[in-house]
Amino acid sequence: MPEDTKGDYKSLDPVQDAMGTLGKWQLISIIALFFVNVPPAWRQLSNGFLSPDKVNITCVSPKAESYSNDSCTAYINNSIAEKCTKFEYDPTIFRSTYVSEWNLVCEKQYLATLIQTLTMLALLIGNFAFGVLADKIGRKIPLMIAVIVQTLAGVLSAFMPSYPLFVVCKFVADVATGGTMLVSFVIIMEIVGTEWRSRISMLFHVPFLLSNLSVSVIAYLTRTWYGYTLATSIPSVILWACYWLVPESPRWLLAVRKREHARKILTIAAKKNGISMDKVEAAIESHDNQLSKEDNDASEKTYGLCDLIKTPNLRKTTACLVVNWIAVGFNFFGVNQYLSQLGGDIFINYIIGAAMLFPAMLVVYLLVGRTSRLKILIAGDLLAGISALLIVFFDNSTIQVCLASFALSGSMVGFVTLYLYTGEVFPTVVRNVGIGLCSVSSKFASMIAPFITAMGSTIFWIPPVFYGVIMIISAGLCLFLPETMGMKLPDTIEDAENFRRKKDPIQLESVRL
Repeated sequence: MPEDTKGDYKSLDPVQDAMGTLGKWQLISIIALFFVNVPPAWRQLSNGFLSPDKVNITCVSPKAESYSNDSCTAYINNSIAEKCTKFEYDPTIFRSTYVSEWNLVCEKQYLATLIQTLTMLALLIGNFAFGVLADKIGRKIPLMIAVIVQTLAGVLSAFMPSYPLFVVCKFVADVATGGTMLVSFVIIMEIVGTEWRSRISMLFHVPFLLSNLSVSVIAYLTRTWYGYTLATSIPSVILWACYWLVPESPRWLLAVRKREHARKILTIAAKKNGISMDKVEAAIESHDNQLSKEDNDASEKTYGLCDLIKTPNLRKTTACLVVNWIAVGFNFFGVNQYLSQLGGDIFINYIIGAAMLFPAMLVVYLLVGRTSRLKILIAGDLLAGISALLIVFFDNSTIQVCLASFALSGSMVGFVTLYLYTGEVFPTVVRNVGIGLCSVSSKFASMIAPFITAMGSTIFWIPPVFYGVIMIISAGLCLFLPETMGMKLPDTIEDAENFRRKKDPIQLESVRL
């Protein structure tokens, strides 16, 4: 059945008319790109297994009559203190971790925590670098570069004989992973019709959640850092098939005036989706006219980061959103690692936490088209904050794990809702800048979170109190944000300033469910 009509919905986007909103052509690419979003969880969320904060060690050199409680200092003749230089590690849970491989204990313990921080920094750099590259040379080539580098550098890191070489290889692989996450999402958003974008954007998180659930299983089966690294790097070879399955974005091709290449891809899309070839030519012609208009308007003002704080309402919105993104970044990645410090089986703890993310995603998916975005966001923030704080008041490890899992669920609700809300509340002229600022803020929080979590190995209440308080503060700040449900997307700074008073119906560019 031809896909160029859908009820009484009339598209104002000729390019979308030419390739359809969601047909066989889109689905092939979407499925392939969903698989691209599997490795990121394997790479981001394994530190609790491969670099645990709590490690059972025994000092074996120098020999002494007694040792300090942390086994870092040996007391020869019960009086002369010397630093331990050789350790034995309890192999009951893991035969080899980053910690045991390179003795990252005592004064070198910070190097173990640093691995997770560098992972998040690499993802941030990958998002930025491959984002710029994708704008300059297209979406497909950067995606393939990222997928190939992710595979090769990941495999190579498993064979590195020293900590510095391992960190360099892992950093390169994680930069590439950041690139795969960004570019794959951009391609999907550029080929899917407006009325499907919000649903597909939320479903884009499902492969990440599934791979997150598998982290504990892979760690259990491998029991070594190098085994885990190989098991999660080699499968990326399958993603090389994206070269044949994923097309270049026709929107990007038209934007850079590569008309013939765009015509070729749009023709393939139209044939697979049963759309008239006339619409392909109409799309090319319409885009040419739009580019001519943009050339004539080239002298118009450009907008940047400073425009987010020039006007009072937009400044308030930006500040509240940045704090919310920071809070969910801290809570999600911090509590995820904190699970490894709680009592009980580390593998079961992690599976429970990962499994709880699915109901959170389902709740957002079901409610986001029916109720206020801010109510969902506040509920998620409060669930995460209160659950984290309650951990302090219970000694039972099972209850602590359950509360930590609820905290993760709340932060997942926050993440998914924030992605949607942030894109709706910022005006078109600064939307990319605003989303970029919020995303970077969250990444910086996730870089610091491992150090906050590591404090829990000495003072157990610091991580849950910190994560709980910041989530409750962010929930309170939501009261100062405007609702976006049922509102026309703001286009200009002036629109954003008057956003609280607008009651216009949703237009084509708005998110529809």
